[in-house]
Amino acid sequence: MGRRRRCRVGPEDATRALPEAIAALSRTLPVGPSPEIFRRAKFDCPEAAPALWRLLFRVLSPGPADGASASLSLEAQARWVKSALHSQGYPSRALAQLPDNGSQGSRQLLLALAWLLARGPLLEQLLAQGRVRLGDEMPVCECEALANPGPPAPGVEEVSGVDVRHLQWLMGKLRFRWRNLMASQQEQCALLGQIHLYTRGCHSNRSLGHLSVTETELLRDPEGGRQLLQRLESENARLEAALEWRRRQLVFWRWMDTVLGACPPEATFLPRIHEPGARALEPVARELHALREQLRGAVEARRAAGAAGAGDRRPEWSAARRALRQAVGQDLAALQRAWERGGGLTQPHGPHRLVRMEAGAPRGPGLRAPEVIEALRTQEAHLEAVLRRLQGQCRRELARLARALPGLIWIPPPGR
Repeated sequence: MGRRRRCRVGPEDATRALPEAIAALSRTLPVGPSPEIFRRAKFDCPEAAPALWRLLFRVLSPGPADGASASLSLEAQARWVKSALHSQGYPSRALAQLPDNGSQGSRQLLLALAWLLARGPLLEQLLAQGRVRLGDEMPVCECEALANPGPPAPGVEEVSGVDVRHLQWLMGKLRFRWRNLMASQQEQCALLGQIHLYTRGCHSNRSLGHLSVTETELLRDPEGGRQLLQRLESENARLEAALEWRRRQLVFWRWMDTVLGACPPEATFLPRIHEPGARALEPVARELHALREQLRGAVEARRAAGAAGAGDRRPEWSAARRALRQAVGQDLAALQRAWERGGGLTQPHGPHRLVRMEAGAPRGPGLRAPEVIEALRTQEAHLEAVLRRLQGQCRRELARLARALPGLIWIPPPGR
């Protein structure tokens, strides 16, 4: 009996471990499909493809699902998934060749999901996106939002020509929306300030001192408290599922090895070349090899000539090198000053709760508004300097191109 208790996982336990691991993964993912969908995707069943297309679309979307993104058709979601995976460097070409109607490719979609899971902290990012926020938070840096602009608008097609008047109209529209956004943010800050001022002293936590918008809404509408409790319970269930997935993920990755082994060689990462085509490409391969040798010889000759004439460079080349070194030195000096001046602001990423503090109150954990404002002003000055330098380079390049064409009249834009 003692040996049976010390034995490893038996066949029946291993059979149960895989569905439990996939079920934990499904509960962690948004709109996670059932373990049966994963099993059918291993055998490339077409009925499992739509659920996996929708799952990948939700996983690759930069923000929480809203009405606009959820209303996209399956074809639009499939195109978005292909584009997002290609931009992230997904190496498989077989997925890009799948039809856009979302009816095929369940095995390729399963491999893409596994690639995303193995590539980075995907589950942690998804849990952070769906986190229930009780306080009034503000992101100090918008790098992630700017790097993920979101899915493209459906029905927008590329045009071959570019009309300057259309670009001017778009620029004016962008300025108008930017002003509206700034005005709405200022109004929101004013309302937050009023709520924080009127609820001062109502919070049980002395370090906070006032209520947030969510907490104030709970006092006004008790029904919202039950809904918030349900959201917190759902978030706790996802966190428990994530912990269970951490314990059982090794079983999933062993199963993914069998999924990868079930794929034909041409359907994983390399395109298939038929035998007649391979014979036809032999002369091309020989020509490419000869061109590669010629290019290598030319590069070595150019490198030797450059090393021999390193002391005889032209004055403009030396001036360009000095300007480039000066620009790089200025950037490094600005970063060093921001690092030294920032102190505790060396990690400004992520949301921070807005807390109204009285003058002379003891300093608590977190970031102070004057420090954040000073850091943002430093970054703004640095970005403006970089922008002016790039604008000057563009003007000089345009002037050089204008001088190269004698019949062209170039009128520089007015400075602003």
